[in-house]
Amino acid sequence: MTDAPHLLTEEKGAILIATLNRPEKLNALSGELMGLFEKALHHFRDTPELKVMLIRANGRFFCTGADLRGGDSRPQTTPTASSIRENHRLRLHGMHRIYDEMESIEKPIVVAHHATCMGGGLELSLSCDFRLAAKSARYAFPEGKFGVIPASNGVSRLSRMIGTHWTRYLIMANLPVDADRALIMGLVHEVYPDETFAEDAMKFCEHLAQQNGEQMGAAKLAIELAHDVGLAQARNVERLTNSALMLNPAYQEGIRKYVEGIGGKKDK
Repeated sequence: MTDAPHLLTEEKGAILIATLNRPEKLNALSGELMGLFEKALHHFRDTPELKVMLIRANGRFFCTGADLRGGDSRPQTTPTASSIRENHRLRLHGMHRIYDEMESIEKPIVVAHHATCMGGGLELSLSCDFRLAAKSARYAFPEGKFGVIPASNGVSRLSRMIGTHWTRYLIMANLPVDADRALIMGLVHEVYPDETFAEDAMKFCEHLAQQNGEQMGAAKLAIELAHDVGLAQARNVERLTNSALMLNPAYQEGIRKYVEGIGGKKDK
């Protein structure tokens, strides 16, 4: 098992499936794993036929976080506050660069947590567009046990997603949550039974793959931008986005057929 690739990939129609594959290490995020993940991410980005990326894992944990025993996890020189900040930004197996790219790609990325997801694994998941949980999934940020905070999405992205109220619960109180609590918090979008979780996650991805790609890509950008500006400017974001989408020939043809169809029914 130790010689197996740390990440497995396969394509099912328009869906690229990336599977964390270090079950004996509880899927800790190694340099090899993150390198393979970045390669898969770029393949997803650059292949028009691929519409959705699904991230899942093998083993009894989804992910326990970064591989702290890897050579790229800590500063290579005597640490100073500045070198630690640069280490977070530039090293850590490229996590910050990869997470930025995940958030920028104009296609949906889905993560499916079949079991416990912690630390860096949860931070990776926060850069996904959709998070799905099995009933037995659990979530935690263990960094507080070491007297630090999660610094690769665990504060910045988490607080934007679930608000400061629940972020305090996970980080300051250092308390884990189960899948049902995660759903209430807004950390995950759906909770499915363990017995049907794999099938339910695939059905969700298949549904996404059938949606209009231009709309989803533009919506992904517009949602983030609208969140960052005031209400008046957010409405401008909506108008700007729709002004481009409504010039799409596919939209114009679809709305023409819809209107004509409604009109035909009225005439009868």
